Amino acid sequence: MVLFMVNDLLLASSSSIRKQLFEKANVSVKCVKPNVDEESVKASLLMEKYKARDIADALAELKATKVSSMNPANLVIGCDQILELEGSILKKPASKEKAIDQILTMSGKKHVAYSGAVICENGKPVWRFVGKAELYSNHYKEDYVTKYVNRNWESIKESVGGYKIEEEGSRLFSKITGDFFSILGMPLIEINNYLSTKGSIDE
Repeated sequence: MVLFMVNDLLLASSSSIRKQLFEKANVSVKCVKPNVDEESVKASLLMEKYKARDIADALAELKATKVSSMNPANLVIGCDQILELEGSILKKPASKEKAIDQILTMSGKKHVAYSGAVICENGKPVWRFVGKAELYSNHYKEDYVTKYVNRNWESIKESVGGYKIEEEGSRLFSKITGDFFSILGMPLIEINNYLSTKGSIDE
């Protein structure tokens, strides 16, 4: 069991992107991997007909409560992102070929990014929010998508959807609406607002 000092703000995630977002906002967090079988839980929730938004919320809560139960005196932030395309949940591509196929499937269509965040204290949720963004894909030529994936594979292979909007992935879209930070993996503005009112981050 790993215990942290009281007042440490814990992020129930091993995501370097989420940690970097906090650091760039001058918010100090310590990452703790929650050891949750996300794919198994996600599959179970889909079997129970959970909507994409609710899956993001449920997984964020599961991660936060798991870490909070071991560190009850700390505020723990759990986050999860779900991408939905025409009723289907997008996945991290297991290979370059799957990434190419998935991006081509997105061509000319809209998909939605749901980014759930739950903050726990003493093993129980004290705050939650689900951010939403809509991404409208350009019409892609297969040749460009193949080159894009080959150029960016090391960067995008752990990204749901097979792209990073803050990199060359921005060229894949004609328009986005909603919360930009939810595309990056968490609703940062709303989290920071709560932490500020809670007195957990410096002015």
